[in-house]
Amino acid sequence: MSNNTRQDGFSLIELLIALIVFSVGLLAVAGLQTLSKQSNFEALQRTSGSQIAHGLLEDMRINGDAMNVYLAAGEIGGGSRGAEPAPNCSGAAVCNAEQKATHDLWFWEQVLDGNLETAGNTGSGGLVLPTLCIGGPVGGIAGTYAVTIVWRGTASMSNGNASACGSASGNYGANNEFRRIMQIPTYIDPTI
Repeated sequence: MSNNTRQDGFSLIELLIALIVFSVGLLAVAGLQTLSKQSNFEALQRTSGSQIAHGLLEDMRINGDAMNVYLAAGEIGGGSRGAEPAPNCSGAAVCNAEQKATHDLWFWEQVLDGNLETAGNTGSGGLVLPTLCIGGPVGGIAGTYAVTIVWRGTASMSNGNASACGSASGNYGANNEFRRIMQIPTYIDPTI
């Protein structure tokens, strides 16, 4: 008698092993998707911060006569500028340089906080727990200024930036490990 039996199909053990391998693969894909969504959100925050910083710097460049108002603003964000200042310096309203600077700061805080994008009656845009600081002259060089924007990130990481902007707010973790920082320096000619 020959012992040449032929097996067809899978055994139950082989099926269970294949199912476990497939399940581990699906969990890995789900983890990658979560990490991808988190990275996309961080990139969106960084892009928004960059647009806000460059927009404010352009307003500062246009209205260089009121640089002292911009520099005296302190930390802005979270509604710190209050209600819209009068006069409203957009459109046909006539404003002096200081009034324009005050309105610019209020406007960019609204953008920073997401109050200009609404869903229902609440702000839906902006950065997460943002703070904006304006400094200058940077390094003691006349005409050099920096806009620093900080916001709360989604993951903890070491924070080697020495900027104090927003660091005392408590919004970014006990050691500011969730604080994301973007600093955009520029030169604005003081003689123009």
